[in-house]
Amino acid sequence: MRNWERSQELFEEAKQYIPGGVNSPARAFGSVAMDPIFMERGRGAYVYDADGNGYIDYVLSWGPLILGHAHPDVVAALQSRARLGTGFGTPTELETELARVIADAVPSIEQVRLVNSGTEAAMSALRLARAYTGREIIVKFDGCYHGHVDSLLIKAGSGALTHGEPTSPGVSSAAAAQTRTCPYNDLEALKDLFAGEGEQVAAVIIEPVAGNMGCVPPREGYLQGVRELTERYGSVLIFDEVMTGFRVAWGGAQTLFGVTPDMTCLGKVIGGGLPVGAFGGKREIMQLLSPVGAVYQAGTLSGNPLAVTAGHETLASLSEPGVYEALSARTEQLSWGLLRAAESAGVPVYATRVGSMFTTFFSEHPVYDLAGASACNTDRFARFFMGLLHRGVYIAPSQFESGFVSTAHGEGEIEQTIAAAEEVFREL
Repeated sequence: MRNWERSQELFEEAKQYIPGGVNSPARAFGSVAMDPIFMERGRGAYVYDADGNGYIDYVLSWGPLILGHAHPDVVAALQSRARLGTGFGTPTELETELARVIADAVPSIEQVRLVNSGTEAAMSALRLARAYTGREIIVKFDGCYHGHVDSLLIKAGSGALTHGEPTSPGVSSAAAAQTRTCPYNDLEALKDLFAGEGEQVAAVIIEPVAGNMGCVPPREGYLQGVRELTERYGSVLIFDEVMTGFRVAWGGAQTLFGVTPDMTCLGKVIGGGLPVGAFGGKREIMQLLSPVGAVYQAGTLSGNPLAVTAGHETLASLSEPGVYEALSARTEQLSWGLLRAAESAGVPVYATRVGSMFTTFFSEHPVYDLAGASACNTDRFARFFMGLLHRGVYIAPSQFESGFVSTAHGEGEIEQTIAAAEEVFREL
């Protein structure tokens, strides 16, 4: 059995200076009944904590590290870039190069604005959609998380769901009044909403693959139905691909499912592990942005040379032939292996996978939406998490988070993970 004495010491010290001892609620381990582990370093598919324990990592900094930890090409590019300066507050050629790659790859993006986080991207995209349509109402979906924007912390997923606060205190009634919610994967509910208020809806924002209540794929025809509704009513369709962008496919989920939104939010992978975000879309919408238009948005460190360099190197590696096919095959091997191990032990689970995202839900029934995810056996998940942790496998400390596979995960890591899971399932 492993111990985390040094992590516990570090956590006690952190709590003196940082609320809850963490700088993001997703890093707290409250839902699995333990204190958070403090990590010190990573290499390839592995992370190592302050007590010297190593783990096969399926969190990967919550998705960005699609090439694994400390990828040599990314590290070398960052070292070279840092020697030239970390930021200037002026345009750089690097920004244009990354923007060109994104625009060429993502079907919905003709122009793109770089920002510093997914939250910024979603917030800015909604402001732009309201300006473009002259309307105010925003539609989101139960369990989908789009950052800690006031108007979007309504029935949110991810950390808000894990911590039991889907609507955060401090969100004004005015902000909440402009937001409507629908169940994810329920097209009829969205049709009913549009029948009543469609002419007032500025934008629909959706994760094309829900990743913040676990990995929940869209049902067949669902995204196409959402696209048709928004076109009929003149509402802007925004795909939040902060998680799925360049993760599930080159160009994102919209290339995988063949549905093109009006705007797209990106983050995570396009920064190669450094803080980054982006939002883009049709030229006629993006031209409303300052300085060419009247919609104001700014950021001192937006498109900074380090984040752009890490993102550019990451996308260069992902553009190589066969990368996504190999990632998908490896993730399928893992997902099916976990499912077979659970079935062999008589533990009811429901497994999902899209590209290199996956979740093993502790549920006897399929999970298509927030209600299905919320019905999972979270106590059993917590025991599963702890069992894997003691066997050197690190998954997200919440049933409501997606898992991720990187190009650094090989046959050995997958087989070792499945073997560890078989032992834990038998204990359950």
